[in-house]
Amino acid sequence: MRNVLFAAAATGAVLVAGAAEAQQLRFMTGPQGGSWYPLGGAIQNIVESNIDGTSVQVLPGAGIANVKAIMAGRADMSLANSVSTVDAIAGNPPFDAKADDICNMGTLYPQFFQFVALADSGIQSSADLAGKAAAIQPEGNTGEAITEHLLQVNGLTYDDLSRVNQGSYTDAVSLMKDGNAQFFTLVTTVPAGAIMDLASARDIKMVPVEGEILAKMQELNSGYKERTIPAGSYPGQDEDVTTIGFSTHLITTCSADEELIYNVIKNIAENIPDLAVIANAVEGLTPEEMATDIGVPMHPGAQRFYDEQGAS
Repeated sequence: MRNVLFAAAATGAVLVAGAAEAQQLRFMTGPQGGSWYPLGGAIQNIVESNIDGTSVQVLPGAGIANVKAIMAGRADMSLANSVSTVDAIAGNPPFDAKADDICNMGTLYPQFFQFVALADSGIQSSADLAGKAAAIQPEGNTGEAITEHLLQVNGLTYDDLSRVNQGSYTDAVSLMKDGNAQFFTLVTTVPAGAIMDLASARDIKMVPVEGEILAKMQELNSGYKERTIPAGSYPGQDEDVTTIGFSTHLITTCSADEELIYNVIKNIAENIPDLAVIANAVEGLTPEEMATDIGVPMHPGAQRFYDEQGAS
């Protein structure tokens, strides 16, 4: 049985362009309990404090849903996972058509697919999931899409699990603590607050995605990169754990106002220490790293900033 515990609707203000007019940005971030939502609040504060006449409406979202919101004109700027944005540009599932108006604003930090099981669940690898109860995010989240791929390369579907609970990170942790789910998947930074919360109450095991399974995953999506969750990241994790990773970045429409995007990226780059307070992964982020080519065209306004910095 598939329980949908959480749904988010993204509606809000429309970007008003023009040199003398107020500009309001609808900014899609992530689910509450993850790293994107507070990061979005920090970016909101930077933009509103430094760009006169610009306000930001922070909205909850998810990796795939955010790209679709930009494509549909329901958001002006969003956080996204590079692996999903590249799929959108190519028109690969879960996207129904090629996205021809999506541009990168800047790469922020690496993301990790994290697969955590209760220590007494009997789950040692992704081959052990048949008949187990899962806690995952709703459709539209990159973590949910990766979980489907992980099942697929093991010859499984959601129907092969005993139960699939879809909800927020907070919902998942509660289910795991109560023993109503045996494994939990998510995409975020390391260490993940949700996993630390879970580990405070239950013994856990970080399950690797490696070897033949990783290679099969990369056949499904070439954007999946090998990443390592370092030993000691979580209680009881004595060894490095291999998993899938990619980059979190900022996206907008390629037709978005060039001067506005230039100013947004310039002020974000100049206030990285403020962002690092919220997301440690961005500490020390440089314009050169923000300008990294991840297979998504750069917005002209962002490109102008990186050119000025000698970073492109």
